[in-house]
Amino acid sequence: MNNEKEFSLVVFGASGFTGRLVAEYLAAQYGDNLKWAMAGRNEEKLKSVREEIGAGDAPIIIADSDDEASLKNMVARADVVLTTTGPYQLYGEGLFKACAEAGTHYVDLCGEPGWMYDMIGKYQDTASKTGARLVFSCGFDSVPFDLGVQYVQNAAIAKWGVPAGRVRCRVRAMNGEFSGGTAASFRATVKSLETRPELFNVLIDPFCLAGKAGPEQPADNKPYKDDVLGAWVAPFIMAAINTKNVHRSNALMGYAYGEGFLYDEMMVTGVGDEGKKVAEFVSKTSPLEGENVPQPGEGPSKE
Repeated sequence: MNNEKEFSLVVFGASGFTGRLVAEYLAAQYGDNLKWAMAGRNEEKLKSVREEIGAGDAPIIIADSDDEASLKNMVARADVVLTTTGPYQLYGEGLFKACAEAGTHYVDLCGEPGWMYDMIGKYQDTASKTGARLVFSCGFDSVPFDLGVQYVQNAAIAKWGVPAGRVRCRVRAMNGEFSGGTAASFRATVKSLETRPELFNVLIDPFCLAGKAGPEQPADNKPYKDDVLGAWVAPFIMAAINTKNVHRSNALMGYAYGEGFLYDEMMVTGVGDEGKKVAEFVSKTSPLEGENVPQPGEGPSKE
């Protein structure tokens, strides 16, 4: 990293639910060995979180998503800005633009493909000129899946000399719940279709982040019996963003998996009639809708 910058890393949104977790991890794992700062718009909240997580004298930067000058000041002081402030389609473009123009690396937890598509179109050329690396989706969506595919393909190449033409991802179980921020992002994406109906074609296109079209992908929108597993599978809620990121990674790596690469994600629900019933139920429900969905600032416990 560029040692001339004041900070190696700035966490923007550090007083929010997810930002707090990130800041707490950094404080516990690195302490004074990392030049990092906590950033957000409310100084008192940031100071309170800093004390609660034991972050010592970690510097605080005041910046607001709606204040261009404050964002420019923040990114000028950092090698990397990690932002947890979402929904990104509502609050993210100013920071994304500032990083692209300043050559500051950018990392987020975004799972909003319509916004990502827009940002690539607007700022990819600028980032290429300044050297900024702008990296989306560095959370559960989509790191385990993106790196999982890369691991499988590296193993295939090591054993057979060529990548697999198709990779099936099957999720058997997950531990945890969605945060209020994730639910808010989902609602914002649905609402965006009211004013920009053309985004629907982006959201259903597995190659919308890859730069060019590819082959027809396996169906992942309804339950079926997976003959390879001998079990029933149902649509996996994270597939809508994960598949797009996997195909984007393939494109960015010069189609290391091949231009005809096929990839899908499904959730395993079991065998026999019971597995079928569960698959049909899962396909008709969403954990991001309903009365008990957490609000922004809320989320599951660490346990």
